[in-house]
Amino acid sequence: MSWWSDLFSRGNESARPVDYYAEGVQLLRTGHYHEAVTSFRLALREDPTDAAVLQQIAIAYTRIGMTEEASRTYRTVLQNDPKASGAHYGLAFLLLREGKPNEASAHLRTFLEVAPRTAEAARHIEHARKTLREIAESAGAE
Repeated sequence: MSWWSDLFSRGNESARPVDYYAEGVQLLRTGHYHEAVTSFRLALREDPTDAAVLQQIAIAYTRIGMTEEASRTYRTVLQNDPKASGAHYGLAFLLLREGKPNEASAHLRTFLEVAPRTAEAARHIEHARKTLREIAESAGAE
């Protein structure tokens, strides 16, 4: 972890900027969620409203089980950028966990309207469509 090694460096190493966002993403990938949050928070020093960083924090919070904090973080992103597709997607699934399918559906529909049309996003788009169908079927069965 570069922030950790920077803390204890002897000062004779060449000064290089740390990419805290990249570090956080790597920590998230390896399951070090608390450490990832720390790195992402350091990345926010450059821009406290950075949607990409905030969304990564929300993902880490979700994986830690801090779903209220994750929801608040996604909502903060949406206040700053109402078309932030990742925030709509993440918040929708948190709302489903809370038993709020109508609110979740609204966010999934918005996600589908603004989602990037890339190969990487295709899996999430299909998952959102499938989830909307399941919510509709469940509502019809009641």
